[in-house]
Amino acid sequence: MKELSRIATAIAPSSTLAINNLYKQMKAEGKDALGFGVGEPDFNTPEHIKAAGIRAIEENQTRYTAAAGTPELREAICYRLSQDFGLTYRPGEITVASGAKHSVYIALQCLLNPGDEVILPAPYWVSYIELIRMCGGVPVVIESTHEDDFKITPEKLKRAITAKTKLMILNNPSNPTGMIYGRDELKALADICVEHDLYIISDEIYSCLVYDGRPFTSVASLGEEIKAHTILVNGVSKAYAMTGWRIGYAASPEQIAKVMSNYLGHSTAAPSTISQAAAVEAFRGSQESVKMMHDAFEERRNYMVERMNAIDHVSCLKPEGAFYVMMNLDEILGHTIRGHKIESAADFASVLVQEEMVATVPGEAFGADRYIRWSYATDRDTICKAMDRLEDLMRDME
Repeated sequence: MKELSRIATAIAPSSTLAINNLYKQMKAEGKDALGFGVGEPDFNTPEHIKAAGIRAIEENQTRYTAAAGTPELREAICYRLSQDFGLTYRPGEITVASGAKHSVYIALQCLLNPGDEVILPAPYWVSYIELIRMCGGVPVVIESTHEDDFKITPEKLKRAITAKTKLMILNNPSNPTGMIYGRDELKALADICVEHDLYIISDEIYSCLVYDGRPFTSVASLGEEIKAHTILVNGVSKAYAMTGWRIGYAASPEQIAKVMSNYLGHSTAAPSTISQAAAVEAFRGSQESVKMMHDAFEERRNYMVERMNAIDHVSCLKPEGAFYVMMNLDEILGHTIRGHKIESAADFASVLVQEEMVATVPGEAFGADRYIRWSYATDRDTICKAMDRLEDLMRDME
């Protein structure tokens, strides 16, 4: 047989999905496994949104739509961006795709030429680095530190820019760290991108999940010059517990939106018409469920962080948004637990799932090899049980 695509065969499998599959397998075997791997709200899609999807089926809204999404949905997205962030976009600047991940992929395909460099702050979401490579780009990873709250500095950004740099991906709030760039921090980074004529793909899918009364700043709101360099990505998955409906979008200058629409037209075309109708209701309907889920996540965060920081040999920063905690393993690496030598985050994650049936994601997947990511998108009783098991495990460290 002829050789398969070198680009495709070089793609690493998703670590988060692999962990989730292991967790589901253990559950199917009747084991009392606890899953903290996939970033997916444990709430159901709100009733009024589900009803809109059902109504779309009953009204036979089951045919193709424009590749960039229905006019109604693009108008609803413009409405939501205005209400939530004070941003003014026109429907022609909105491109709907099959989830926020798909929106990032389409944006990269439409911006990059082979060999273009993409600045990627670490820790980063697992898919970003593979998406860049899939699109012919070269990832340039900027390390951030625990001491800097997992945020890059303007000085680090400047040092990473070369003649080949095309854009930066910014995930704010961050998956996996949960940290948020404040307005001044964001402005400092965005000004550098404008100065060097770099695009910013700003993945703001967790913008609805910001805690402690902190304000959220969308990078596109920082001025017209910055907005003109920004491809803002968001969607319905986290805010409205609609992961399986597969609706994301990009808001960008119209010339970019047109190219993205053309690309979609010859690849996937538009997402499900039924899902688009449900998303209209999500964006225009009651936002009470968003507040309810936000408050529940904040309470879970507080509990997990308090418990984790009270356990010997592990610690974490208190995340400011999203629904993840990065657990520091500095005091564990090099030690032995129940006969297992811990040399890496992957080793610890393996021991945790083998010995205590708690599935997490090792930090290597995020460019953070001394950390474990926990998701608190699960109920408090499950979090409590997992913290008890973690505490038991850590008592056996030698």
